[in-house]
Amino acid sequence: MKRLLVTSTILLLATTAVAWQQLRFDAIPKEFTSPTGKYVPAKGKIAIPEVARDQLICFCLYTTHRGVLKLSAQLYPLREGEARTVTLHIERDGHWRPVATATADPVAWNALFRIEKWDDTRAARYRVTHAGGSRYQGVIRKNPRDRDEIVVANLSCNSNTDRNLKPDLVANLRALDPDLLFFGGDQSYDHRDHYAAWLLFGRQFGDLIKDRPTVTIPDDHDVGHGNVWGEGGGESKRPDGADGGYIMPVEYVNMVQRQQCGHLPDPFDSTPARRGIGVYYTALNVGGIDFAIIEDRKWKTGPAGLVRQQGPRPDHINDPAYDRQSVDVPEAQLLGERQLKFLRAWGQDWADATMKVVLSQTTFAGAAHLHGGKQDRLLADLDSNGWPQSGRNAALREIRKSFAFMMCGDQHLATVIHHGINDWADSGWQFTSPSIWNLYGRSWAPLARSERPWPGSTLPMTGDFYDGFGNKLTLAAYANPTPENFQATGYGLARFRKKTGQIVIECWSRFVDATKPGATQYAGFPVTIEQEDNYARAAIAWLPRLKCNLDNPVVQVVDEHNGEVVYTLRLRGREWSPKVFREGTYTVRVGEGKRRREFRGVASATAKDATALDVQF
Repeated sequence: MKRLLVTSTILLLATTAVAWQQLRFDAIPKEFTSPTGKYVPAKGKIAIPEVARDQLICFCLYTTHRGVLKLSAQLYPLREGEARTVTLHIERDGHWRPVATATADPVAWNALFRIEKWDDTRAARYRVTHAGGSRYQGVIRKNPRDRDEIVVANLSCNSNTDRNLKPDLVANLRALDPDLLFFGGDQSYDHRDHYAAWLLFGRQFGDLIKDRPTVTIPDDHDVGHGNVWGEGGGESKRPDGADGGYIMPVEYVNMVQRQQCGHLPDPFDSTPARRGIGVYYTALNVGGIDFAIIEDRKWKTGPAGLVRQQGPRPDHINDPAYDRQSVDVPEAQLLGERQLKFLRAWGQDWADATMKVVLSQTTFAGAAHLHGGKQDRLLADLDSNGWPQSGRNAALREIRKSFAFMMCGDQHLATVIHHGINDWADSGWQFTSPSIWNLYGRSWAPLARSERPWPGSTLPMTGDFYDGFGNKLTLAAYANPTPENFQATGYGLARFRKKTGQIVIECWSRFVDATKPGATQYAGFPVTIEQEDNYARAAIAWLPRLKCNLDNPVVQVVDEHNGEVVYTLRLRGREWSPKVFREGTYTVRVGEGKRRREFRGVASATAKDATALDVQF
């Protein structure tokens, strides 16, 4: 039965503003602010501090993936005549051994190391030294593949208006002890000096980052934009970049990507985008959780000159009479063919993987109805991944084929959304983190309640909705800004439980001590879902129940009508009933590597478990 919904007319938004109480800066707890005890927004350029010449290494980031360690050592600027040589040492059996030497890049001022045949079955201390005497130490963690629960921290939007260190946030995260840190974008808000802001980010979070794998991906503000539509690496001719392409020079964009992404696993396809702009989309496996790291906006089309402007700027639509299908033009791309190809290949590769997750910059829907200090209403925001609708649906179709969960940032509005394409909740779940510290508030505030709210939620506006583009979404939880919660700043956690397939989504306020007994999260959190909910599309028919003599095999179902992979999934246990979405015959592949069986011409049935298929290895 089709799920009940709120009709799209309730989301046609008026252009008038609603009253909004401004954030009271003097109400922020003193222990969480600057040494003066009062938050004052920073102004002017970010200064690069003078450091002692034996303190030139600011911080280090690393990942390990399939036997390869990649590490980036970020330096303060070197003076003329100072050595550019940086050496990586690893401690084994009580002895420090140099394993690689690199040269600091004269633009990004970082040194990149790539070590093959890395043994990730045990932890190792590392030390990075500069020829001038600097030394920086951390720990390369053991890959936690033997642990059931893998914890991922979800953070984004670290506004430069607060240039203080963040010991409270670092202490909370250290206590929660995530296995992976994911910074989903806007680590910098300095549009012309990313390097200085990146060093500030390192001073704020370096003590946490140095001892655990970290993913940092740049978003619009990192590369000098208010919003960015990369247009495949093109060059923008407008100050706002809305025609597509980059405002800043190629060398600047590549510097940002080298600093933020140089430590990520090798790209799926390293061919540069247009004009020589580099790419970084890739995969990373931590503890059996397999992450696809994508670049939402590198190939995204700019709206200016392509879509009729229907608001005060090319990306904002606030005309209640607008035809939402008119903006879904066939020329507009979202992820682009290269990244769709990557997601297709990644979704079918389950080597050492138990669960799949996609890490992106922003959410695949327009979930913010109110924007800014005055909380003006907005019908549709083309900067979100809700536009273009066809590109959004193409991405979600690939992502759901591996039952992948999604995590992102960007919106300054924490949400947990179950996406739908043809019907509500027929695709994956996505968790958008709150901002670390960005006081441009956005709110989830539809004009009417859903007729089917999220079961058990204490929040008033959950359930099935259309967004301003006509995309179907089910909202399970959100954290709206108020003066009392300091614009809903904070961070998120996702706990992946491999034995059960549960995913627990947590959302913490910036000003809650998570280590105290009884500490509470934002209202409506935590949210718990199941891995298979990430392809919750209703079955049209069923294939025979699989009965295997092998634990947790990989199963792939291929539609013989069109040759397309329907989905690929690692099972829990030895039995499972595959659902399909068309009556007909299918190829079913069970197992992996040399231990794989293939069954062709498997006919569907309308009843679940009508027959069984014995799979013996």
